[in-house]
Amino acid sequence: MIKTLIVEDELYIRKGLISMITSLKKEIDIIGECESVKEAITVTKACKPDLIFLDINLKDGIAFDFLDQVKDLNFQVIFITAYDQYALQAIKNGAIDYILKPVDIDELNEAIDRVKLITDNRSNHLEIVKNQLIEKRREYIVLRLQEGYQIVRFDTLMYCQSDKGYTTFYTEDKKSYIASKPIKDFENQLPENLFLRTHQSYVVNLKFIDKYDKTGYAFLKSGVKIPVSIRKREEFVSRLLL
Repeated sequence: MIKTLIVEDELYIRKGLISMITSLKKEIDIIGECESVKEAITVTKACKPDLIFLDINLKDGIAFDFLDQVKDLNFQVIFITAYDQYALQAIKNGAIDYILKPVDIDELNEAIDRVKLITDNRSNHLEIVKNQLIEKRREYIVLRLQEGYQIVRFDTLMYCQSDKGYTTFYTEDKKSYIASKPIKDFENQLPENLFLRTHQSYVVNLKFIDKYDKTGYAFLKSGVKIPVSIRKREEFVSRLLL
């Protein structure tokens, strides 16, 4: 049996993950659940799990804070995250796999099987994970909202607007979604070939631009007016002309 620890700060995600693992009928023995870095360090050192399902953002820090404290122990890690941006950092920390939220049971099944198949050959290990990252590149962003998770496709996202630590995502079907994080936390998750930060409070999808006014405003096809800051104007215009 593979002694397994679940480290995730959302109770309903932990319980859902345990339920899915149980339904797969794998040789997994879940020895505990943790919701914080501090708790995970204590349990890991005491119980010495073989495998840890690890969320990125925990109650008192991030997963990499935890890994720094237990790097002398021998266990495998499968990251559970809503953010593609952490994939490369996951590789550097020796992750067997990473699964994007909401968790897909088929991906979970493959990840558990991979735990059994990975050898001690580090280079092969890294090559496998790199190939997974290429395959898993998504065409959407997953937003954590107050009521749950929302999938927003990049090709439907017109622009994002930040205000007082919150970011609103506006889509072409006239819907909007408010996430309780500043725009800088999302900027790196949006494909550079589609999106551009035009202002400290705005990121815009260039495919929805209708025209640019030299007074410093871009107009979307929907009629929405987006400010372009002085320091961003040259880059904005060059991107439009590509």
